[in-house]
Amino acid sequence: MLGTVATLTASKTYSGLGDLPHFNPDDDRDPLPAAVAELRAAIGAADAVLICTPEYAGGLPGSFKNLLDWTVGGGEMYGKPVAWINASSVAAPTGGRDAHDSLRKVLTYAGAKIVEEACARIPVSRAAVADGQVADPDLRGRIAVAVQRLREGI
Repeated sequence: MLGTVATLTASKTYSGLGDLPHFNPDDDRDPLPAAVAELRAAIGAADAVLICTPEYAGGLPGSFKNLLDWTVGGGEMYGKPVAWINASSVAAPTGGRDAHDSLRKVLTYAGAKIVEEACARIPVSRAAVADGQVADPDLRGRIAVAVQRLREGI
């Protein structure tokens, strides 16, 4: 999965990344494209947002940056507790640092409340994943700690 935005209220995973139109500030007005309205409604309904995305070519993948761009003008992220888990592979040259920096910049513009204690880099190898899920118990434990810290930040 390219990027995941999970809400903790009902433990929902946003899966509409591929449905979002390319961001154009001229289109950031009512009526919003349906996929954008759905994204913003999901964020608005959440108590907190947990983001998981890889680093790609020294930053965020373009389609995930597109998702974030759609969140800036809506106000749903404003004051919302947010954290991220960067699951870059062990071979990532910066360890996900550039993706973290990109997330921090965009989420700051959106007015999100970044819960620093919950932001984590957890290197996940392909061997640690089975059927699309992290199977390694140690890694699952590290993810659980980050999620708990985000809950505490609400």
